[in-house]
This record gives sequence, C-alpha cells and structure tokens, in this order.
Amino acid sequence: MAMTDSTGSTWRYRWAHRQNERRQRAFRAADEAWRRRDDELRRLRTLAISFHGSVRAGMGLPMELAPGEVVFWTLPAAQLVEVRHTAVLPAPELTVDPDPPVLRPRRPEGVRVVDAGLAVLTNRRLVLLGGRGRRDWVYGRMTGLSHDPAAPVTLIQVLDRRRTSGLLLPTGAAADFRFTLTLAFADAIEQRAAVVAELDALLDEHAESRPQRPAVLTPGQARPSALVPGGRRTVAVGAALALAVPAMLVESNPPTRAGSERAAAATPAATATPAPPVVAPAVQVRPSTDPDPRRTRPASPRDAVPQPATERRCGAPVNPFGYDFCGGDRIRKPAAGVCDWFKCVPGFWSGRGWLVQCRDGTISRTGGQRDACADHRGPRRTLFS
Repeated sequence: MAMTDSTGSTWRYRWAHRQNERRQRAFRAADEAWRRRDDELRRLRTLAISFHGSVRAGMGLPMELAPGEVVFWTLPAAQLVEVRHTAVLPAPELTVDPDPPVLRPRRPEGVRVVDAGLAVLTNRRLVLLGGRGRRDWVYGRMTGLSHDPAAPVTLIQVLDRRRTSGLLLPTGAAADFRFTLTLAFADAIEQRAAVVAELDALLDEHAESRPQRPAVLTPGQARPSALVPGGRRTVAVGAALALAVPAMLVESNPPTRAGSERAAAATPAATATPAPPVVAPAVQVRPSTDPDPRRTRPASPRDAVPQPATERRCGAPVNPFGYDFCGGDRIRKPAAGVCDWFKCVPGFWSGRGWLVQCRDGTISRTGGQRDACADHRGPRRTLFS
C-alpha cells in the first residue's frame, strides 16, 4: 500500500523522501570531509608541540652531527636538482598547509637532476648525501625557499651558493617533508610557537565551518512545482522568459499612436507663417503638472517598460540569499541551505575557496584554487552576494 500524507497525496511523500535522502547524503559527505581535515590539523598540532627530533636517528649515518644537532627526518630516495636559469625565490615563511595539493611525479621545466642519494633533515640544516658528494643547506644562511604546487620539488637558495638547488622527492613523502622542514626552520630561528599559533588559528576557523545536519522535510512542504521536471528552476526559467520576451518586443518595436503617420502626412502646406508640424510621440507620455516646461523630458522605452527582475541575477536561480552572477562580494562562507537552491558538486562543503559555477552548471566551493572544478570541466564564473 502506497504511503500518503494527511492530504492523501502520494507524490508529496515521495518528494519528501527523495529530498531528505539527498540532503542526508550531502551532509554525510561534507561531515566526513570535515572530520578528515580536523584529524589532520590536530595531528600536525601534536607534532608541532611534542616533536623535537632524535639523536638516535643520526646513529649510523655517513655524516657527523654537530653538538646539539638532532635528526628530524631521513629519506633514502631523494634526488638533487638544480635550476638552469637564475631565479629569485621568496623568503622562507612559517606557513602550514593542512590540505596539500595533489602532486604529480614530474620534473618542472628548467630543472635538471644532477645527483641522488640520502636526504637528512636536522634542526640546523638539510643535507643530501649523494653519489657525487654532499650538499648542505644551512638554515642560518637560507635566503629563499619555494615548494612547487604541482610537483614534489623544493628549491632553496643560500648565501654561499650562486646556483639555486633543491630536492625532488617521491610524491608520498613531499607533504611530511615540507611540514618537518617548517618545524626545523622554526627551531633554527626560535619561532616554534608561531607554528603552533597558526595551527590553533586554523583549528578555530575549521570549527566554525562544521556542517550542520539538515532539518527533516515533511510532505506538507512539497510545492506543486515539484511535479514539473526540474522543479523550481524550470518554473523560474519559464517565468523569466515570459517577462523577458514581451519586454524585448516592446523595446525593439515601440508603440505609436494609431493614425499618427497619416495625420503627419495630411498636414497642409504653409502659406504665410509656417507652423511646426504636429508629430505624435513615439511613446505616450502622461501630462506633467510642472509649470516649468524646461524640466519636462521625453520618456524613454525604459520608463515605459520596467526591466524584468530576473536580469539582476544574471542567470542565477531564484534564491533567498540574494546570490547572483552580476557582481559584488565573493562568497567564502555560503549559507547552510545553498544546495537546496543551487546544484552543488559532490563533497561541496569540503572546499576551501569562494563559490564558483563550473562549466557543467554545478556550484563548487573551490574558487581561487588551482584545481577549481577539476572534475566538472573547469570554472565558468564566480557567484556573488
């Protein structure tokens, strides 16, 4: 027996069931992504507080540690790279990236591999023990540091070496290496507390973005527009066309007073003092009560035909948040019910940028990211508030 609501409508019950299932799936995906990032932030914060390297990790290494020097990290599969052309790298910063980009095992253009061997990261320097010798990068003499956003390459500049060099690592080890290098450099300049403070700020910001469980919809909330394929979007598009088409017709062919052309043609020729011909206005204007004729202006088609309200959204669907594609402020913290009015991508709430529309019509929270709308044919335009 088909289930119905109090009004006896079976389709209303089906609508409520589908909507609740869809909203719950979106919430579970967003909550899972939120928990993964929360766990990663807390793991990094624990390392920033408690991890200070180990002296035992340096035992057996083919290098001698200085007094007070401890080993933070080692990797036997590192490659030494050099830049062919001179480049100025940005100054080293104590920044933490809890969401590292997806790196590809490739070598950027202009970078060549010159050696390979064991990479050792201590609290004072980065060392590569290669087949052709040893290469040291001392933190106290470091002037530039750059992590490639698309490849597992880290380039370093130091005062005592003209050529820019660095390491090419396996993709799976790049994220841990970059974070550990940040901790080691922070220890060298005695700024470990700054890294912990940044992670605390990231945790506070992440806590505010936790997705809220959606309210349960009832069959009584179903609207008749749900019976139309496409729902409210189809109705909104139809209403927009119904308003826009007559407006365009009026603007393209403005109304004229009946018989105005014949009246102008039948005006008799002047004999003595010519009088100005009477020509009907292109658009009927109401008589003004202003006694000053200089303040009277002719009416334009825009006065006679108001612009349809749908144009202010510039193609965006009707929504209670005032979001549109016309311009304004970028939306970094969208409203909780935005996916009820826009078609959101899977895992929408795990994004970190501003709202953008992808080329397939979906809405993504990846504006400003290198991989914005990566699985939806790329970004199309920005959504504004």
